[in-house]
Amino acid sequence: METASEPQIRSVSRPQATEPARPEASFWPAEDTFVRRHIGPSSDEIEAMLERIGCDSLEDLIDQTIPAAIRLKRPLRLGDPRGEHELLAELRRISSKNKVLRSFIGKGYYGTVTPAVIQRNILENPGWYTQYTPYQAEISQGRLEALLNFQTMVADLTGLPLANASMLDEATAAAEAMFMCRAVHEQARHTFVVAEDCHPQTIAVVRTRARFAGMKLAVLPTTEMLDVLGRGHLASGEDVCGILLQYPTTDGRIEDYRSIARAARDCGALVVVATDLLALTLIPPPGDWGADVAVGSSQRFGVPMGFGGPHAAFMATKTEYARRLPGRLIGVSRDAHGNPAYRLTLQTREQHIRRDRATSNICTAQVLLAIMAGMYAVYHGPHGLKQIAERVHGLTRTLAAGLEQLKQEVRTAAYFDTITLETEGSARRIVDAARRRGYNVGWDGSNPRRWWVSLDETATREDVIELWRAVVDVEPAAGPVPCFEEIAAGLSAPTIATRKSAFLTHPVFNRYHSEHELLRYIFKLMARDLSLCQSMIPLGSCTMKLNGTSEMLPVSWPEFSSLHPFAPADQTRGYQTLFRQLEKWLCEITGFAACSLQPNAGSQGEYAGLLAIRAYHESLGQQHRDVCLIPTSAHGTNPASAVVAGFKVVAVACDAAGNVDIEDLKLKSGQYRNSLAALMITYPSTHGVFEEGIREICRIVHDAGGLVYMDGANMNAQVGLCRPGDIGADVCHLNLHKTFCIPHGGGGPGMGPICVAKPLKKFLPAVMTDLGQYLAQKDHPIGPVAAAPYGSASILPISWMYIALMGSAGLTRATQVAILNANYMAARLKDHYSLVYCGRNGRVAHEFIIDCRPFQQSAGVTVEDIAKRLIDYGFHAPTMSWPVAGTLMIEPTESE
Repeated sequence: METASEPQIRSVSRPQATEPARPEASFWPAEDTFVRRHIGPSSDEIEAMLERIGCDSLEDLIDQTIPAAIRLKRPLRLGDPRGEHELLAELRRISSKNKVLRSFIGKGYYGTVTPAVIQRNILENPGWYTQYTPYQAEISQGRLEALLNFQTMVADLTGLPLANASMLDEATAAAEAMFMCRAVHEQARHTFVVAEDCHPQTIAVVRTRARFAGMKLAVLPTTEMLDVLGRGHLASGEDVCGILLQYPTTDGRIEDYRSIARAARDCGALVVVATDLLALTLIPPPGDWGADVAVGSSQRFGVPMGFGGPHAAFMATKTEYARRLPGRLIGVSRDAHGNPAYRLTLQTREQHIRRDRATSNICTAQVLLAIMAGMYAVYHGPHGLKQIAERVHGLTRTLAAGLEQLKQEVRTAAYFDTITLETEGSARRIVDAARRRGYNVGWDGSNPRRWWVSLDETATREDVIELWRAVVDVEPAAGPVPCFEEIAAGLSAPTIATRKSAFLTHPVFNRYHSEHELLRYIFKLMARDLSLCQSMIPLGSCTMKLNGTSEMLPVSWPEFSSLHPFAPADQTRGYQTLFRQLEKWLCEITGFAACSLQPNAGSQGEYAGLLAIRAYHESLGQQHRDVCLIPTSAHGTNPASAVVAGFKVVAVACDAAGNVDIEDLKLKSGQYRNSLAALMITYPSTHGVFEEGIREICRIVHDAGGLVYMDGANMNAQVGLCRPGDIGADVCHLNLHKTFCIPHGGGGPGMGPICVAKPLKKFLPAVMTDLGQYLAQKDHPIGPVAAAPYGSASILPISWMYIALMGSAGLTRATQVAILNANYMAARLKDHYSLVYCGRNGRVAHEFIIDCRPFQQSAGVTVEDIAKRLIDYGFHAPTMSWPVAGTLMIEPTESE
């Protein structure tokens, strides 16, 4: 039996010696150390598995698996394993450094009320947050129906017939829409025009994406936009592929864009509208006045702000653009018995199959958050949503009328929830007075007299009065605090244009309005899915491991979940402490010098890492370096990310053993020596092997002037044993939703931080924590790649908890056991199936591929038949036909 002081972190040899006598003072370590909870096999089971594969110890197995030349020669410097109770108390102390004020800043982020039935039974329920992406429809019917609800909600509210099953954030969705506009025009038009009154973070991300993709971006007032559309091109002659409008605008105005939409249609440009779902319950939807695409965030539909994420963004469009739509699209089919069945009609992999012809690199989506937002609409229904919107609008009108009485000039004519004001004195003094009363309101420093307020679902009568009092605190001569009842009673009829079309008419949005009924609906759908609650999910390349409950608890703490991403820095010190520690730990694990936590998906990490490489070459005056070498075995996101980052993709062959063909690499590196920018490589390889020639591979690329990008998808086989920075890589992204225990959430959220070598440090994505920085800082080498400064910040405590709980020895032990589990399964199966690829000594890494093609040849049984039969028996099938057709790729992880 393992003792509390030795939580399964020592090596196990065969035969195992008797446990040493316990020292007298051994009572003091915490009993609830997490390592033994996280790692599935017991010491006896580890010993039995080692015996089955013919190894004396875990160290013996690792020596046979990982090339000695790349082995880490010392333990990671991450401290000892920790107890769960102790560590939660420490994180509580860190979180208490955050100050939770009422934030009425807006800019796409709003306070919201998460119905308790949704928070407890979806957000905090492993039956919903531990599934993988619903590629296997038979065991994903609950999620697929919930996502169809989300799509229907978005399509109805935007007035456009087709919506996808969520995006990463509003800014990224706008950038994807820009690429979609170019793709609709068959890459013949490369100019995109953005209204200057879009959210500043959206403009910044779209600018980043346009610059590196070879597109011209013009940010203009809408008045000038009409002139451009009248000509059909910019003054310099570039034809316009699309325009982006904000509706309502970032300062709160509701504009009539029908004339702009007509002008765009006349010149062949598409109209993209970034919009607000709650506002669309009251104002005419974009589809009704000529928009081609609508994007935005569903955050205010019951998903906490979380210092920026995760939140489900959306994209809706016309049916003729269905094949251009990035992300996933859920459809309804009929099964063999005529019953309705949900499936992925259009999925991300269709983009990735295109490889270097892809127009999007989106992989994960914010599925869990989309389900929450869809359930929020199911719970409230059309009348409930409209009532919430009318209350928000009514409170905003009351606030505006009272502020006018206090001599604040309301600069916004028609508005929904946001008013921009001008004061006779100092706006900063009003903002500071509001903070002293517990409120954050908007001010960016661009105009010393101008400030703004964005109310939301959480706003109350008392909040309005307190904001009036803040003005009186600074400007007592403006008059007494107005009487709320008198102001509200004296309001005239609303002046905003009103929506005429119906929405959310489907029965699902009109049936489950009592908590009892919604609870039953949530659990009915959950029962149609397969998650880690029911079964191992042995998907190769996906690393589905335990998402420990102690790791998950802090996500719901208000100190992490209730902060606005642009809250003042003195209110976010707890987050800053967590970020600094997590960045330091990830650098230690990878062997790199610096880390960015901003990319909010693995695909965005790939993109950000490649941009760092591009910017590095540009800084040396080598803009011509634009070729990216990618092995044919690479993940589909690799070539897609390279294309989106503006690279030309050149494939490198693999040899018969599944490794990079070094001779072909030498040939291609020599051929493109003057233009080579990077090599993208996954390690251990996608074939489940630690390639012996990895250092030579890195040297060949460096000698040709390129840098090495290492895809961190398989980092679960490296932690504590070897490090990308030591191997020779220059940049690496990390899937925190794989190796570092953030749940996959049924297909998202994810986080994809990047770690880089010292020369690339200054080329990490721009972190703009203050809205004023978007106005002042436009010359950053890259710019931001996500809407929020730290991506999906509220789920970073999960990985912080995991690393701190496991400590250096625990993380290393987890990697060893993951490799052991894979080799044990391979040993048990190899007499019945051929292993497609093995390393030296016949060992595999943390995953392996078995060949099922002989069964199709001999008996007509396909890999899909095997997968479906596993499903019949309640098992999640492994990864099918990837990276090799007709095979199964299996990854057990250390938790099984």
